[in-house]
Amino acid sequence: MHCSIGQSLERVGEWWTPLIVRDIHLGLHRFDDIAENLGISRNLLTRRLEALVADGIVARRAYQERPPRHEYHLTEAGRDLVPVLMALMAWGDKWMTPAGGPPVRLVHRDCGAEFTPQVCCSACGRPVSTANVRALPGPGAASGPGTRVLARRSGLAPEEP
Repeated sequence: MHCSIGQSLERVGEWWTPLIVRDIHLGLHRFDDIAENLGISRNLLTRRLEALVADGIVARRAYQERPPRHEYHLTEAGRDLVPVLMALMAWGDKWMTPAGGPPVRLVHRDCGAEFTPQVCCSACGRPVSTANVRALPGPGAASGPGTRVLARRSGLAPEEP
């Protein structure tokens, strides 16, 4: 699919993957800790971690030779994914809050304030929403699955008969 969202979901859209990234971000670096925290089968966790390593989202580092043991750490790509997960968490806290309220509070280390993540314009710093954003074709715009109608509407693709 010729779409950044589609390409991203191909790598991190499986149900367990964001939870694994979250746990690594929260300091669970060892396989057994992640497996215990999530209640995920060892085989499934192994496959997900292998995919995250192959996609450059997680790095695997040896911490013991005999028997061989590894820790998992976020790469730059993985660290860049964390704010996306925070935004998803904010949506979940607003629309799908578990009984008793949000299970996690976020505190900004720089100022010490509790905060709710929001997406802001990188130019002016103001929050963005469906009401104040429009999408235009980018340099990689092309007509294909996931972008065909938008490409046609923008004039990048010929009208279909």
